[in-house]
Parts: sequence; structure tokens; C-alpha cells
Amino acid sequence: MLKLFPNKIAVLIVMVTIVASAFTCQAQKAKAPAKPHNIVFIEDSWDEALRQAALQNKYIFVDAYASWCGPCKMLKKYTFSNQKVADFFNANFINVSIDMEKGDGPSLATAWRMQAYPTLIIFDAKGRPVLGEAGYMNVSQLLDFGKQGLSKKSNAI
Repeated sequence: MLKLFPNKIAVLIVMVTIVASAFTCQAQKAKAPAKPHNIVFIEDSWDEALRQAALQNKYIFVDAYASWCGPCKMLKKYTFSNQKVADFFNANFINVSIDMEKGDGPSLATAWRMQAYPTLIIFDAKGRPVLGEAGYMNVSQLLDFGKQGLSKKSNAI
């Protein structure tokens, strides 16, 4: 009987491990997929933003920035990374971040008459501007800006 006892313990340990593993798998399946905690931006592609806006019939939110711009960096670090901001903008907009000094940025800066960075612009699904503002915005200001933009029809900025 003493020889069988170690085997019973081993079998018991294996069974407990299997049951615990099954519960762990069930708990992981029950979790909802994680939401991004940042605004998800299309990087440096106005054309792709226009395509996505047309496909999804959404307004476009543009972060027009320059790599050397301090307030631009603050927007990315503090405002765009806020969960409420991320949830709102990811649900309601096609978001695009454009370095206005690279690629198509300089021609867009000219077309959009950029005077300062950051400049935040909301366009309708056809690429017509509805609202724009230059400078840093905190969380509540950016949420208000987004809500205001969604309520507007296109017009010249």
C-alpha cells in the first residue's frame, strides 16, 4: 500500500492541474478584447484617410504636427493617450496624424493654410473641412472639439 500512495498523489496533482488549467482558459475567453488606450492614427497618409472615411462614412480627425513641436508632443503624450479621448475618437472618426514637414505634409500645409502647430482639423467624409483649431488641447477641450465637429456640416475654415 505504501508503494501506491505516491502514485495516488501524482494522479491527484495532475488532475488538479488539468482542472485549474480549464478554469484559466475559460476566464481568458470570457475577457473582452482590450481597447486601445490611445487614439489609433493612420500615419502620414491623407489619401488612406479619405478612402477609409468614404468606406465607413465617418468624419476625419487630422493631427497636423511637426516633429520639433513641443505642444504636439504634449498632445500625443497626455491628451491622445486618455482612454475617454481614445474611445470617442476611435469610434467616431477616421484619425490621421500627418507630419507637415515630410512627404505630402508640405503640400497639405499649403492647401490647408497652416500657420501653427499643432493644428487639429475635422473634415467630413468627402474631405471638406468642418472645424479647425491650432494649439494644444487638454482632454475636455479635445472632446468638446470632436463633438462640435461632428455636429457641423462642411464649410471653409
